[in-house]
Amino acid sequence: MFIFEWLNNQLLKMEWLSNLIKLLVENVFGLSVQEQLGGSIHFFIYDVIKIFILLSVLIFTISYIQSFFPPERTRKILGGYNGISANILGALLGTVTPFCSCSSIPLFIGFTSAGLPIGVTFSFLISSPLVDLASVLLLASIFNWKIAIAYVVVGIILAVIGGTIISKLKLEKYVEPFVFNNKVFESAQEELTIRERIEFSKDQVLSIIKKVWPYILIGVGIGAGIHNWVPQSIISAVLGVDKWYSVPLATIVGVPMYADIFGTLPIAEALVRKGVGIGTALSFMMAVTALSLPSMIMLKKVVKTKLLVIFAGIVTIGIIIIGYIFNAFGYLLI
Repeated sequence: MFIFEWLNNQLLKMEWLSNLIKLLVENVFGLSVQEQLGGSIHFFIYDVIKIFILLSVLIFTISYIQSFFPPERTRKILGGYNGISANILGALLGTVTPFCSCSSIPLFIGFTSAGLPIGVTFSFLISSPLVDLASVLLLASIFNWKIAIAYVVVGIILAVIGGTIISKLKLEKYVEPFVFNNKVFESAQEELTIRERIEFSKDQVLSIIKKVWPYILIGVGIGAGIHNWVPQSIISAVLGVDKWYSVPLATIVGVPMYADIFGTLPIAEALVRKGVGIGTALSFMMAVTALSLPSMIMLKKVVKTKLLVIFAGIVTIGIIIIGYIFNAFGYLLI
């Protein structure tokens, strides 16, 4: 147990890095980390470096796994199941084939064109941007393993329930006709060599880092500002765990934003440290990743308004319920 805790603190939480940045701030910059400016600089440098290190390692590892699950293979796996088991598998595959919400849309078209039930594709569409292996480790590095695992479990449950409801409602007629008319050509999948998988993983690291670095810097900057400059009394007055409206408010605020879990985690971390309920913070994160406005605009191109509203409504209600549950019982996980 002691060894696991030590590894968790040093490898995930990177306490060694925090101590190094503290020495930098105090001995080089001449500032105290206990003061607002010094504390903000420490928070910013430490979180940025930590997230980029973890992100690079995680993306490489996940991409290597993902190289075994190209879209065609994923489609074939899903095609062998039906009913609730297909929804569960779709949600689980979404966790090991991590795509942002916007890049998941072309997969939605491909899966639906290939004849997969739309409920299964929606389960995949919900879980893919919302839950992945990176989110587990990053959440564990900022909070703890209990919260990380609980987040993944509720994310998968939300994806399964959302896809199942859409299946039961039989909403195929609200998918744009061109999606079904899109021909899918079978092509033999070439087996990659270990060298090719490594090159693919390295390319994915560079590609994703290039896409997300602005959001990480912005998210960490906002987190540093909240943590060191916004009084706890103000945040508690608006988003305190005792405020019934904090969860829906956080969910609504998250929808117009376009970021991913890597950019929202530092904000959630700062909010929780200021007394905001863990459920409120997680609701904000989930809304940003699963209901971002750009992804809704892209999804509108392939489904009709009624299906889009039902999808967004199911996910929104699910996120809000999850937020209230975490606020009520989150203390058991901290």
